[in-house]
Amino acid sequence: MDPALTEYVSRVGQKLTAVSDRRLPYDFVVLNHSTANAWALPGGKIAVTRGLLVELDNEAELAAVLAHEIVHAAARHGVHAKQRGLLGELVLIGAAVALKDSAYADVIVGAGGIGLNLVNRQYGRDAERESDYYGMKYMREAGYDTGAAVTLQEKFVALSESRESSWLEGLFASHPPSTERVENNRKAITEFPAGGTLGRAAYRARTAYLRARKDAYAEADRARHLLESHPGRALKAIDRALSREPREPVFYGIRGHALARQGRHDEAIRAYDSAIRRDPNYYEHYLGRGLALDRIGERAEARDDLTRSYNLLPTAGAAYSLGTISLAEGNREDAKSLFEEASAAGGEIGGLAREAYVWLDIVDAPGKYVSAQPFFAHGRVFVRLTNSTGYEIRDIAVHLDATVNGWSVYARPDGLDRLPGHGWADVETGLRYSEDARVRVTARVVGARPAD
Repeated sequence: MDPALTEYVSRVGQKLTAVSDRRLPYDFVVLNHSTANAWALPGGKIAVTRGLLVELDNEAELAAVLAHEIVHAAARHGVHAKQRGLLGELVLIGAAVALKDSAYADVIVGAGGIGLNLVNRQYGRDAERESDYYGMKYMREAGYDTGAAVTLQEKFVALSESRESSWLEGLFASHPPSTERVENNRKAITEFPAGGTLGRAAYRARTAYLRARKDAYAEADRARHLLESHPGRALKAIDRALSREPREPVFYGIRGHALARQGRHDEAIRAYDSAIRRDPNYYEHYLGRGLALDRIGERAEARDDLTRSYNLLPTAGAAYSLGTISLAEGNREDAKSLFEEASAAGGEIGGLAREAYVWLDIVDAPGKYVSAQPFFAHGRVFVRLTNSTGYEIRDIAVHLDATVNGWSVYARPDGLDRLPGHGWADVETGLRYSEDARVRVTARVVGARPAD
């Protein structure tokens, strides 16, 4: 892909950040993928895909997209979404904490990592409204025609009504369009009047490279679509793309994916080498090479590549894979932090990351997953233990605080060897009392671990 395009997008973005209300080390990247998408990561990294760029009509529409994402980054909307969703689901399926063959495809094939970014969660209406409003404010102050924010949303509403899957799975999954957003932007024009730069000719010139290579990219898209189910056919399709455009780094990366899916990891590594030589700053090629290196047992080199990929763009695939390596090396806290990062994503990788995080967190904070509720029956005190996860938990230890008639009383409840997922069990505490006694008991789980 034309390296000057990233420079151009970054230049537009920096014009907008210069008038933004919060100074961050903003970094703008163009991802060479056909899925139309754009998003922001906390800290200032803004990403936009090739698939979205070819759908825009002018520089002002690009400014509308970037300004919107700048507000998301500044307001840390993605962080808030992640915090809401991290432990919203505690249903575990008991898979090993390792990269399964099926998950490999989800890391590198599933929308090319686009569907696995760390904050690809649907923003709420308030977050979208805030980003639209301040985005138009930044457009106006940077000299762009704010009318483009209206035409952009009108285009998105029309596309959403067409139910085209690439849009529904991409941009619209995290930024749902609506007629309400169109109307809000129209109202905002009274405050931030239209009439600035539209920049259609300049934009068309800057994206001409992409449009001229439409057929080659179509073959690459076909190859990526075939990767999981027909890697041999994907390899033939990507070789056709390379015959039409042998300079495109991402084509070599897709070739590496196809070879890796066939278990030809040494050949895949050589294909990723070719991609990286042509573009040393693209996250996906390091991600693919790191996974392939890990498969042939080169863990240290794999970690270096996965770290490089994560630093370029912190995807859930890279975070999860680094987490599995850290856990294998005994770096439990690093692994847990990485699994927590990856847990915000969708798909199998997000699910495995949530599972891996909880698998470790059960040991650190057992009371979050197993509750202990005292109850009284026939002069004896029991504790009901309830497992809120779908994972079998064992070696559950309970601490009891008890007073009888104001006096502290020692009691040691029985432990529990195993408690099935979503199960409960009553255990004896050893504490007895007479009918006229004043008894107060609290209980908490102080130890547990997931079943092997």
